[in-house]
Amino acid sequence: MEQNRWVNRPQGSNWGDFGADDQRGKMNLLTPARRAAAAREVREGMAFTLSLPLDYPGGNAIFPFRKPPRLHHENRGPAHNFNFRLSHICNEFCDVVCDDAVMLYLQYSTQWDGLCHVGQMFDADGDGVPEKVYYNGYRGGVEIVGPDDAREGFGAKALGIENFATAGVQGRGVLVDLHRIYGRKRAYVGYDELMRALEAQNVGVEAGDFLCLYTGYADLVLEMNKKPDVETLHASCAALDGRDRRLLDWISDVDLVAICADNLAVEAYPARPALGDTFPGLPLHNHCLFKQGIHLGELWYFTELARWLAANDRWRFLLTAPPLNLPGAVGSPATPIATV
Repeated sequence: MEQNRWVNRPQGSNWGDFGADDQRGKMNLLTPARRAAAAREVREGMAFTLSLPLDYPGGNAIFPFRKPPRLHHENRGPAHNFNFRLSHICNEFCDVVCDDAVMLYLQYSTQWDGLCHVGQMFDADGDGVPEKVYYNGYRGGVEIVGPDDAREGFGAKALGIENFATAGVQGRGVLVDLHRIYGRKRAYVGYDELMRALEAQNVGVEAGDFLCLYTGYADLVLEMNKKPDVETLHASCAALDGRDRRLLDWISDVDLVAICADNLAVEAYPARPALGDTFPGLPLHNHCLFKQGIHLGELWYFTELARWLAANDRWRFLLTAPPLNLPGAVGSPATPIATV
């Protein structure tokens, strides 16, 4: 019999609702029926790639602890295993091969946040002492093991991105075009603003959907040509207001499986000032990843899809967006595909 690994669960969380050992969160809502319904959104067979090139945004000014990918090549005998002749005996009809490798920061560009990306200091044991806890009560230093916790064998022993990758990440996407409302003006989008945007597009969001937000932020990133102006980016484009309680409640109630945006963090960061002495710095991350098991996609590219959807007065599509099946990883690059 399964037993919860916690005595207290956070207010507003769904810990245990999908089982005491669940590691997929609301991705469990991607049922065969919902995938079949998503497939019925395909009418033209046109596909849109929703990923930035993985060497964008460029440099590490935005992410001091994340760096762009670096390709490298192994030696093979007297040369590198790139443009390598398999035989030096003949001049014609000999195979030439290329292999390469990459040093890749998994959350540098278009990405998925895994459920162990953001946790909280929380008294899950009920002993009055907060500890490092992640979704469904998994513990930092126990299941989520870092190099400061152990000399070897570290990584996500639970909630790793492989649980997400094997969940069959394919369903119905619903795009909200915030760019046509706000342009590149900085805006905090709470519950009221999001509901008005959905109403203006005459589209609804249902259980099991991927909510996708086009803000124009990724367009700015591309225009900066791998030399991002951090001050300009932080002052531009719309983002969800993670301090809006009604927005967070709606996210829970509608049963989204994920929220995907073309901006840096889905939510506005830094967040608006909060009341009280203690509060999360990333309130929407806290609510979605830590409490609800809702995955977040960041720095996606929606421009071409948004234009096509607007021209055809359609806002729903089939979204296929698996992460890498990389055991123990906290996040993953993604190359999502929208099919209309």
